[in-house]
Amino acid sequence: VHLVESGGGLVQPGGSLRLSCAASGFTFSRYAMMWYRQAPAKEREWVATISSAGESTNYADSVKGRFTMSRDNAKNTVYLQMSSLKPEDTAVYYCRSLVPPAWGQGTQVTVSS
Repeated sequence: VHLVESGGGLVQPGGSLRLSCAASGFTFSRYAMMWYRQAPAKEREWVATISSAGESTNYADSVKGRFTMSRDNAKNTVYLQMSSLKPEDTAVYYCRSLVPPAWGQGTQVTVSS
């Protein structure tokens, strides 16, 4: 099982970024996927979950209305569209599969002027 995130970077407050997570090594379309993040000196926290077919999503209160998770099962990829970014969104963002259990290596998002 292999998860590879991309799309992080430096963005100004109020800006947008789209993260991607490419999956391989398992039947991607059968399983829900998640995004987590970890800010400096803080514990890793859950951000969003998407169902296997993409018809259902759930978000942490801190990102609800600003972030949108989606997936393309033909490409074995999940996405996290982040808008109205705030400095407190600065973190390393990870995608996660529960079944089978796996984490990506993370991609850094920095929101700063």
